[in-house]
Order: sequence, then C-alpha cells, then structure tokens
Amino acid sequence: MAVAAVVPVLALYALHRRTAVTPDLLEVLPFESGWIPEQHALSRYHVRWYLTTLVFLAFDVEMLFMYPWAVVVAEIGTTAVVEMFLFLAALFVAVLWAWREGALRWV
Repeated sequence: MAVAAVVPVLALYALHRRTAVTPDLLEVLPFESGWIPEQHALSRYHVRWYLTTLVFLAFDVEMLFMYPWAVVVAEIGTTAVVEMFLFLAALFVAVLWAWREGALRWV
C-alpha cells in the first residue's frame, strides 16, 4: 500500500520539477518568431474578439447545416428550401446585430 501511495506522489513531484518555470528566458518565453513578447502569453483578450468569435462560429454552424442539407434537398423538396431560407434569415439578423454592435470593426 505504501508503494502504491508513494510512487504516484513521486511521479507527480518529478513531473512538476521537470515542467516548472525556470528563470532562463529561452525556456520561459513563448515563441514569437525571434521577437521578445510584448505581453504575457496568458493575457486576456479584448472583449470585442468574443463577438468576432461568435460571428465566426455562426458561419461555421451554418456550413455544418448546409452540407447535409445540400445532399437531401432533392429528396425533401420545397420544405427544405423554405427551412434553409428561414435559417439563413435568422443568421442574417444575427450578423446585422453584430455589425450594429461593432463586432466587425477592426480598429
């Protein structure tokens, strides 16, 4: 029992010692193509990037829905076309809202 308890603790300690942050700049700093980083690697993003990310995800989800829809639209018929245009209308309203909120401004 003692071995089963001590070995994982020693393994975790060795892993911690191996991966601990050292004061050597070449090992500590994130890779920036040879440039010295201007900010911390774990710094927070500006809030405007969250809206941009949501717009990107909306278009990704749109593509996830459109690929299977394109395969079965001939089988289903007009109903599938109407449903897709309703989905695209909802997406367009979301893009207009994001535009109004400034999510597409890059300044």
